[in-house]
Amino acid sequence: MAPAASPPAGPEQPPRPPPPPRRTRGRPPPLRRSSSASASGPGHRCRPLLLSTPIFYANGPPHLGHLYSALLADALHRQRGLRGAGPGRFSTGTDEHGLKIQQAAAAAGTSPPELCARVSALFRQALTQAAVSFTDFIRTSEPRHQRAVCHFWGALQERGALYKGSYEGWYCTPDECFLPESQLAERTDSQGRTYKVSLETGHEVHWTKEENYMFRLSAFRDPLQKWLRDNPRAVFPDPFYQRVLHWLGDDLPDLSVSRERSRLQWGIPVPGDSTQTIYVWVDALVNYLSVVGYPETHGEWWPAAHHVVGKDILKFHAVYWPALLMAAGLPPPEQILVHSHWTVRGQKMSKSLGNVIDPSACIGQYTVDGFRYFLLRQGVPERDCDYYDEKVVKVLNSELADALGGLLNRSTALSINPSNTYPYFSESCFPKILDYRETKALGRASAEDYEFVVSVASLPLQVASYFEDFQIYKALECIALCVRQTNGFFQRHRPWKLNRNHPAEKLWLDTIIHVTLECLRVFGTLLQPVIPCTADKLLSRLAVEPEERGLSNLTFLPRYNGKPCPFEGRQLGPDTGVLFHRLEKSSQHQIENKRL
Repeated sequence: MAPAASPPAGPEQPPRPPPPPRRTRGRPPPLRRSSSASASGPGHRCRPLLLSTPIFYANGPPHLGHLYSALLADALHRQRGLRGAGPGRFSTGTDEHGLKIQQAAAAAGTSPPELCARVSALFRQALTQAAVSFTDFIRTSEPRHQRAVCHFWGALQERGALYKGSYEGWYCTPDECFLPESQLAERTDSQGRTYKVSLETGHEVHWTKEENYMFRLSAFRDPLQKWLRDNPRAVFPDPFYQRVLHWLGDDLPDLSVSRERSRLQWGIPVPGDSTQTIYVWVDALVNYLSVVGYPETHGEWWPAAHHVVGKDILKFHAVYWPALLMAAGLPPPEQILVHSHWTVRGQKMSKSLGNVIDPSACIGQYTVDGFRYFLLRQGVPERDCDYYDEKVVKVLNSELADALGGLLNRSTALSINPSNTYPYFSESCFPKILDYRETKALGRASAEDYEFVVSVASLPLQVASYFEDFQIYKALECIALCVRQTNGFFQRHRPWKLNRNHPAEKLWLDTIIHVTLECLRVFGTLLQPVIPCTADKLLSRLAVEPEERGLSNLTFLPRYNGKPCPFEGRQLGPDTGVLFHRLEKSSQHQIENKRL
């Protein structure tokens, strides 16, 4: 699949702060246990699910946009595992056929198989370096995939979805597709030559005429519209759903699904016709079936598939792919999750501008978890987002190093917790009351303290809901807000000023630390899909065992509700140092050092 291009972005908009917790008249919401069912998000069921990225086109090394797609899918896959939501697979890989590969190999003085093997290894290495937890890495040059494509082609033929005909039109080699006049623009070069380009990508097109196999796409306009009307979240978020509906408002021309083999040798031959090569996009899309064992063993996983894709390949996934599946007698995927692109200082990434960002260099500078956090915290699926180094440093220093790391260091310092244990919670200092806004304080906790712990108690459900809605950035906004509130709670009561030798003071001191560690345990648990290594370090410091890190174990402040807390009195884990080191602006690598 062609790598996602980055169109020009408008003025950058700062992330919107999350809304404050809803207030209702009368009693505030109680501190409730975040059970595995509720914290698992809406519609939680134990069932198999395939999550996938696009397979990345193997004509060049991985860049920032590729990694963003993979991290979105990875966070969803990891969060699903925390929910205990049933068997899950996570596929990614490389798209290795097509005219672009053939031409790139010739230009590099190598063969297409050698070029693809080298570039595919770069993608696997980059994703592994970024802690992307894929379970399947598919290459379209693999025999299992070629077998699946040939069987899929046969199903299309048997069901009368293909016919052979003469086809001519404007063909874009970089985008591997024919384009109608309505999607073209005219340009003039420095020598005065007039030529046509794709409106969307700016790539030059050439008039091409040849005999191909055609897919009866025009017959599937009504079935596609019905599929979308019956499944309003089939393409998500909604702006992209509306875009697909708009496309389907026009007639759908039949689709050329093969190329003359004399022009394109690097691809899968059409079964029974050695003069034709299967169109690279038909070949590439079938990868989602190949990874689940099509045509023999796919039934357990299909159509329970969620595809994460960039908006530039939306039509291929939301129009062509569902239509091809219907034609082959298979249901469309359950959901197509669409994201926008990354620009660099307001400009689209392109080789000609020399601003294509190398994710490996960014990880080397900002750490694996740091760069994962930045992309998922700042990336908004509905609109393009801008990358620049100063913003990375600001976000990571503020939210990971200072707010989260500083809170852990202060609350576990031996000066206020010399026993290095998870201290006991005192109901007399922080009593359970029906309405903290109308009841006179009975203990040491203030109305502001009650309001803050109610916010943290509601956090698991908020985060689960945002993950369900493909708004990971909003989930991280909510967590960051609660981290700030917890720092405010800790700073407000200054536990370092309390006298541990005074019985009443000690009860309140231990309660402050207990509440703070409970908040940190919630944050660490919820951050596992995004910053797995840092979250593991945090939870290990709190002595939270691996089997205690799922969402079903996320019982916040159980002692407040009169239930035992399994962590009280437990020896904390070893102090392994700073949770996340601050980044120094003076030593940061600038964008010039991160270009491919």
